[in-house]
Amino acid sequence: MRQSAFTALGLLLLAPALVDTAPHEHAPFDNGAPASHPHSPRPWRRLSDCLIRKIWGLPEGQTSLGTAGAGPATTELPPDTRYGEDVVLRFKIHTSEEAAALAEAVDVLFLDVWEFNEDWADLRIAKDVVPSLLGLLPASLQKSHQPLMQDLDLAQAIFASFPSHVGTQSHDHYSPDLKPSPRAGRGHPFFQDYQPLSVIDPWMRLMASMFTTHVRRINIGLTYEGRDIPALRVGVHPTDNDNPSGARKTVIITGGSHAREWISTSTVNYLAWSLINAYGKDREVTRLLEEFDFVLVPTLNPDGYVYSWETDRLWRKNRQPTNLRFCRGVDLDRSYSFQWDGDSTRSNPCSESFAGDAPFDGVEAQRFAEWAKNETEYSNVDIVGFFDLHSYSQQILYPYSYSCNDQPPAIEDLEELALGLAKAIRISRKGHAYKVTSACEGNVALTNKKKTILPRIESSGGSALDYFYHELKVKYSYQIKLRDTGSYGFLLPKDSIIPTGEEMLDAVLYFGRFMLGEIGMVAKGQDAQLKDLKDEHEEAEESSEL
Repeated sequence: MRQSAFTALGLLLLAPALVDTAPHEHAPFDNGAPASHPHSPRPWRRLSDCLIRKIWGLPEGQTSLGTAGAGPATTELPPDTRYGEDVVLRFKIHTSEEAAALAEAVDVLFLDVWEFNEDWADLRIAKDVVPSLLGLLPASLQKSHQPLMQDLDLAQAIFASFPSHVGTQSHDHYSPDLKPSPRAGRGHPFFQDYQPLSVIDPWMRLMASMFTTHVRRINIGLTYEGRDIPALRVGVHPTDNDNPSGARKTVIITGGSHAREWISTSTVNYLAWSLINAYGKDREVTRLLEEFDFVLVPTLNPDGYVYSWETDRLWRKNRQPTNLRFCRGVDLDRSYSFQWDGDSTRSNPCSESFAGDAPFDGVEAQRFAEWAKNETEYSNVDIVGFFDLHSYSQQILYPYSYSCNDQPPAIEDLEELALGLAKAIRISRKGHAYKVTSACEGNVALTNKKKTILPRIESSGGSALDYFYHELKVKYSYQIKLRDTGSYGFLLPKDSIIPTGEEMLDAVLYFGRFMLGEIGMVAKGQDAQLKDLKDEHEEAEESSEL
């Protein structure tokens, strides 16, 4: 059944009749200027609707997987209603056969994998397609799932993620008070809502103009649609009289590689504001900015981020065209050159995790890598830390992502620092528990206390994490997946912006103390220190699950 469905799908993708009848998107934008986004339903959504109708025999009048009789294809649905008939399901996976079956079903039905970890996998799916999904799965999985969002939960969460006093039709004119608060970010209006790029960029320029002693706005490069990839470089540069020796130690913190992960963008902004505002007032932060530069990139995917505000709140990829004209976008976090695996069987341009046709096919990933390499080779910069923020699942992941068969040479150091970061988050300001593990791991089965790593639901080669660690030799490279663990997923409520930012600020301050030698393997040997941290981390995880 699964194989025949997959074969039928391949034939449908190639069928000229289907190509001729499916709605077309505007021609690719290629003159380097920002493009306006047409208010039309997502091309792949329309194409996948047509495909699944033919495979599973759904009603012809259904123009969306989850919306029967939804009207003309040219009508744009508001962000809070377009997913009104979708649900998010969590599957508990215990065997490699179950993991493989779920991965195949994801490919066949073009499902949106929201997240997975060692315990579960979350999928977004139209309610109409749930029976088809269950029909592709073994009996054990048919009974091993639960809804995280159902009925109108998803649409309501989407609506709630936008600023409350702004309609869903336009956010371009939203302009809050950009003046810095005399207090930390907790009372700052900028962090009471998620912010569109049209507000973030002026805010960054304002920070650079107001705090000229330790803030500069820089441009990482240009996106496919011609936008800047803006960043803030925060740090106090030595004067000529100080005769600085060696390269400037730099920590890079990025967010928004995946457009819909708004909390990652807001968290980078919160970190930037906290460091900027505390310089000269807080002794620890002042010392950090004297010793290190922090380059903070709120979104590596500005085109996708804008699209997620204006058209599709759950858009993930960038916005460049692919070799299939109905399906736009490359997953930037699978586009880097190290262990790129885009020619695998899952390299479908309509997939949410499409890696492109070649390494660095994703324009923004290439620009970011070129910028970082130029910094190290020509700008006297030593990148000592890389934190790639994502959501969700509350995990601190270290290399390698592409495979569990290879371990990084500095595995014990990476583990030690990651466990310390998790502890700093947990004990400061009543933060949440973050799991520490290798980024390669998919679902994990525990039988008789023996850990078995199961196949990943999605491929994981070509990540920014592995590229910075292996190619740019950044020893302390991490991907951190922020709140929550699935209740809201990518649609984390706005009242979690500041608490999440505070958690990451505690982690960044811990990293600084670690790099300055103030904490770490001092009183004990490395093995004893690491064992103590692991034991404490396991105890904290067990208590958080009670």
